[in-house]
Amino acid sequence: MPVINRVAALTDEITAWRRDFHQHPELLFALDRTSGLVAERLRAFGCDEVVTGLGKTGVVGVIRGRSGGSGKVVALRADMDALPIEETSGVPHRSTVPGKMHACGHDGHTAMLLGAAKYLAETRNFDGTAVVIFQPAEEGGGGADEMLKDGLMERFGIQEVYGLHNMPGLPLGHFAIRPGAIMAAADRITITVRGKGGHAAAPHNCIDPVLVASHIVTALQSIASRTVDPVESAVISITQVKAGDAFNVIPETAILNGTVRTLSESVRDLCEARIGQVASNIAAAFGATASADYGRGYPVTVNDGERAGFMADIAAEVSGENAVERAVAPMMGAEDFSYMLNARPGAYIFLGTGPGAGLHHPAYDFNDQATPYGVSLFARMIERAMPAA
Repeated sequence: MPVINRVAALTDEITAWRRDFHQHPELLFALDRTSGLVAERLRAFGCDEVVTGLGKTGVVGVIRGRSGGSGKVVALRADMDALPIEETSGVPHRSTVPGKMHACGHDGHTAMLLGAAKYLAETRNFDGTAVVIFQPAEEGGGGADEMLKDGLMERFGIQEVYGLHNMPGLPLGHFAIRPGAIMAAADRITITVRGKGGHAAAPHNCIDPVLVASHIVTALQSIASRTVDPVESAVISITQVKAGDAFNVIPETAILNGTVRTLSESVRDLCEARIGQVASNIAAAFGATASADYGRGYPVTVNDGERAGFMADIAAEVSGENAVERAVAPMMGAEDFSYMLNARPGAYIFLGTGPGAGLHHPAYDFNDQATPYGVSLFARMIERAMPAA
């Protein structure tokens, strides 16, 4: 069965919600307006329970099916926060808040899950309990982890959890998913190189930390090419070099900042160990010292194989089998839904929004034509996971 008729009828209303969210972006956990509107709408839909304040500003709605004999509890998740970017899209519903915009489509995710919640609260054509999760602070704040720490899974008895993300460039209404790792762990590194400063005209009297840091940057690339198994994946990117204040002074220290992306915990551990070894040993060769501070961020996003197959089947119901890529290549971006998938089995899928500016671009805008596909997917996930008796 393709897009649900009732969902198609709701699309204009859902689009209005989405564009309102887009006009009023909020960052990280500071989501008072957004989470307030979400909770207000969930109550208006007739959700059996609406809970606010999980993970600071997260919102959870509970919708019970016509029967509960299955005992199953399945959750759907959307993220709500925007980004600190000045919008250049020029659309009529562009951001009204200087320096903030929905550049990643979380406004679309939130609106689509609200649409699914309205449909499910109306129809209740399932046997079990649906839990809709509206999460703060995906963009670097780890809002998913904060909701888990507040007892999200235990409080609502969640057994499985599913999420989606829009994807510009993927054809409109198409889906892409894979079992196993689908998005990378995202870690941060800071390497501090300490040498001996002095006059730039007398480098022989100094230990130049800038030169040492340059060799470290080059040597770090050998970790991915010569230490990590070629069939595995690792990205080590040094993105900042900070040293010195004058053109004629060799400084005492140089600082390197960067990111590490991996698709398995074993490769993650290997990179952490090798980065420290490479930095300190390269520095020692020049008579300098180097220390590496490795900060772990979001873990690898890993889809449960069975649940990924199930989610792909539902996507095929909505858009047709030819519109579902079941073995998409993993992406080296990161996603804090990974925390939820570490807590409960489930899956994460990409929804195509067609051509347009990419994610995190100042001209990005969520394509509202994708809305009925996302809402139908969410709704069908619940109805198929917990079929009515």
